[in-house]
Amino acid sequence: MKAVIELSAARVVASSAARGAEAKAIQVLIEEVAKRTGVSWTQLDSLPSEPQQQQQPLIIAGTAAALDSLILHRSELEADIGSLQPEGFIVHVAAQAGTTIVYIIGKDARGVLYGVGRFLRKAVMSEQSIGMSVQTHMVSSPSFPIRGHQLGYRPKTNAYDAWSVEQYEQYIRELALFGANSIEILPPRTDDDATGPLMKVDPLQMMIQLSAIIDSYGLNVWIWYPNMAEDYSDPEVRRGELAEREEIFSKLSRIDAVMIPGSDPGGMHPVPLFEWSGELSELLQRYHPQARIWLSPQVMKYEPRPWLEAFYEQVNQEPEWLGGVVYGPHIDELLPVYRERIPQKYQIRRYEDITHNYHCQYPVADWDLALAMTAARESYNPRPLAEKHIHNQFAAYADGNISYSEGINDDVNKFVWSDQDWNPDTPVIETLRDFARLFIGNEVAEGVAQGLLALEQNWVGPLIINDQVEVTLQQWMQMEQEGGPQVLNQYRFQMGLIRAYYDAYVKRRLIYETELEHKAKDLLRDAGRLGSLNAVEQAERVLEQANTAPVAQGYKQRCCELADELFANIGSQLTVERHYAIAVDRGAFMDTIDAPLNDANWLRTQFRLVRGLADEQARLLHIRQALSRTNPGPGGSYDNLGSYRSAGRVDPGMGGYEDPGYLHSPRVAPSIYLLRMNEEKKRALGGVPLAWAQHVNALADTPIHATYQHLDPDSAYTVKVAYVGDTVDAELSRDCWVRLTVNDRYVIQEDIHVREGMVTIHESSIPQEALADGQIKLTFQRVRGFKRLNVAEIWIIRQPAQL
Repeated sequence: MKAVIELSAARVVASSAARGAEAKAIQVLIEEVAKRTGVSWTQLDSLPSEPQQQQQPLIIAGTAAALDSLILHRSELEADIGSLQPEGFIVHVAAQAGTTIVYIIGKDARGVLYGVGRFLRKAVMSEQSIGMSVQTHMVSSPSFPIRGHQLGYRPKTNAYDAWSVEQYEQYIRELALFGANSIEILPPRTDDDATGPLMKVDPLQMMIQLSAIIDSYGLNVWIWYPNMAEDYSDPEVRRGELAEREEIFSKLSRIDAVMIPGSDPGGMHPVPLFEWSGELSELLQRYHPQARIWLSPQVMKYEPRPWLEAFYEQVNQEPEWLGGVVYGPHIDELLPVYRERIPQKYQIRRYEDITHNYHCQYPVADWDLALAMTAARESYNPRPLAEKHIHNQFAAYADGNISYSEGINDDVNKFVWSDQDWNPDTPVIETLRDFARLFIGNEVAEGVAQGLLALEQNWVGPLIINDQVEVTLQQWMQMEQEGGPQVLNQYRFQMGLIRAYYDAYVKRRLIYETELEHKAKDLLRDAGRLGSLNAVEQAERVLEQANTAPVAQGYKQRCCELADELFANIGSQLTVERHYAIAVDRGAFMDTIDAPLNDANWLRTQFRLVRGLADEQARLLHIRQALSRTNPGPGGSYDNLGSYRSAGRVDPGMGGYEDPGYLHSPRVAPSIYLLRMNEEKKRALGGVPLAWAQHVNALADTPIHATYQHLDPDSAYTVKVAYVGDTVDAELSRDCWVRLTVNDRYVIQEDIHVREGMVTIHESSIPQEALADGQIKLTFQRVRGFKRLNVAEIWIIRQPAQL
């Protein structure tokens, strides 16, 4: 146990010359201590001279230059001060004539802020008490020059649009305490509604105020500014676009960089994009001479490679106005390759998606379908170990990161990235302990830190057998029972707690509803004795028990209570109607907490089809066929490639560990959108089974290989495939065309048209010569069309012997 010095009676000494961001850092130190302890430190601008005051601890804080005459332990600290790089700091506890001095020394004003942050992270604070280890000696400078996060004020986000100016400032401050030096804001006009019901401030006014707030901390102001017009060759359009930007550039007190995405939204070819960006640079620098334009080649076209090559060609002309380039979602190139193609004079900023769980840059690996259907795309998603791995996997090829975020759901991930951008050797558990200690409370710091790691493990592997889920809930429930109001009212504690209850509730439902499905199918198998309509009616009643006799309602009720508390505390929008989320997929995961976890909806479609048949034998036949949907027959094989068992049949390529963005590796991905199609489409397809809601997916030119062994060389086989069309897009057709080859030689399906938002099933014979050694390799390759290929099911069907 380390000895701790009590600092509640300390005074803060800072140079009288401290101004701007340096003075702000001192203000942050005093305010944040007061919030957590009730202790109000006095600030002095010189060392105390009275004997009784000399016995009280001192906090001496400021830049090395400003503190020149105030550093009493010059010989102890000289070497460390000389070693500091820009933005670096020292936090050092020293003894002096019977008292204690804590030095917080920055290389520059930012360094003071980051030193204050590290001091606050390590301090042990409680009511009227603040302690620091007497052995404290921290010397640190950042590893990367770009460290930050996007905080967009627009309705699409799952919390930011509900924030006041004061809430924004507090969050920006907290990010800075963990090393962030950049905050990215958005203009009023993006691919979103202009305003929303929760907005407290006009978007342009909020943008103006945020620029000033960020500047007051000495941080960089970035703007994510997409090209929203249709035709930039139209002079009238161009004048309007320039006028809009000029108003913003002229009104913001600080802008350091403007990032323009190539698409999502936007759609300019690189040649006009660069020409337009050069013109924008002139306008930007008229008001902010140091500001630069950065470009991102993210593109969602059918064939992204020609567009990307044209982008490289423009960058390699090395325009002087270009400040750097960005790497993020929809760039179908590994970052090391991207770095090789970009001239070394340009920095690369990562724009990593840390906010989404699927249909994103870095999806949760092999995520259980039950969780994908409920927790959905934007739920609270602490992924500390995964985020550290993704960061470090490619850290050497860029100059830091300003993350892509759509709200508060990725809160933990932001702080992990900031700490890794500061020092990629930082253990994740250290970040989590500091996070919990500073934001929730010292008494639960270890429990919350370990609890966040446990929440990440809840999402690893098949949910139905993941016994970590119950352990995680027990841990969070104990903290809930033992924690006082100071803990229970912290929104960050509530975010972890709701996830623990939510995951446990979904698992209980999954076990229960899986058994209900089995019972319903048992009744259908007995339809010959019961009668088809009676069997259907009884099976339907069994399935309905998921609603009439649901399980674990206490867990659900606690989730509902916490959702209301989180909305009140931080504006987190966990439902569409009650909390004003813009859509279910935009953080409203409480709206999907009861999504069916078995094949009840598919079975109900079968029941409607059965009831529509007039003949009993026809009804019984339909029931038998429905129950045998996945049966490949004797000697055959069936794979639902979204399942853990069958996904193992697919060649992983580089694999998710080396290729976490799955640019060159197949991945398991959900297609929840199919479950939401209208009844007419469902009936046309004969229903939508859960097997179609998760599939193996490959991007661009990456093939999907599946190998089958132990086939009979003397038998004939066919292969039947269920292809899943990508989600429907109003602006870009997502149809694609596919080729299926056996053993890299025999093309058995050519130019199969897979329509967006639908399922295409195609069956073909396997050439007899391909079966010579009893083993076949199936290769699925997108040949044209949208850049995602999705394969849900494969049947290898042995044909009856010809007599």
